[in-house]
Amino acid sequence: MQNKQEQDGTTHFGYENVKVAEKAGKVAEVFHSVAGQYDLMNDLMSLGIHRLWKRYTIELSAVRAGQKVLDIAGGTGDLAAKFSSLVGPEGKVVLSDINSSMLNNGRSRLIDKGIAGNIEYVQADAQYLPFPDNSFDCITISFGLRNVTDKELALRSMYRVLKPGGRLLILEFSKPVTPGLKPVYDLYSFKLLPLMGKLIANDEESYRYLAESIRMHPDQETLKTMMKDSGFDQCEYHNLSGGIVALHRGYKY
Repeated sequence: MQNKQEQDGTTHFGYENVKVAEKAGKVAEVFHSVAGQYDLMNDLMSLGIHRLWKRYTIELSAVRAGQKVLDIAGGTGDLAAKFSSLVGPEGKVVLSDINSSMLNNGRSRLIDKGIAGNIEYVQADAQYLPFPDNSFDCITISFGLRNVTDKELALRSMYRVLKPGGRLLILEFSKPVTPGLKPVYDLYSFKLLPLMGKLIANDEESYRYLAESIRMHPDQETLKTMMKDSGFDQCEYHNLSGGIVALHRGYKY
């Protein structure tokens, strides 16, 4: 389907087909809309489990003092805050997001927490990262890749700016693998999630899109193959919460 879409100049926005040039703007509208309630909705949608998924990502990142980390689609700064303490004053964390509302939210949150000095904020498109080759020891993207128009282009861009020996970690919703989980998850995603969006964020449609975008994202094995095709080595993934979320990791050698 992806090749056919590329040929006729369209891509998916949830379950809707849109022109490639229009998708970024539509995704931006969603995140401008939800930015103010993003953290609250994350806690409610995942029952707080997203914090455990992110903690596991940080553990597998093996980030150490003095290193340079890029957190793409960093949103409100959960990962960046922890990386800031890990890399210390000699290291650097770049918090990046394509959406200005999300990036401004993240900056405000981290400043309010007194986190500064070794963090930079860059509004950037993951497909065209504005950094020199071989810049970062570690790159993370948490719940952001599914919103990127051209995922292969973004993966190649991430590969380019990683240092040799560096690693990429992708935390993203994926395909349930535990027997019996899928129908329950579908009911939650398409009935309860939009309802919560309506009641709490006054935005049912944005959360309907988020549910649809999860279903359109590549499954675990497909994403692993995409990483390999983009140049990454030792690619692997870990299913979390029965495969509702997967953490992929690959290296640049």
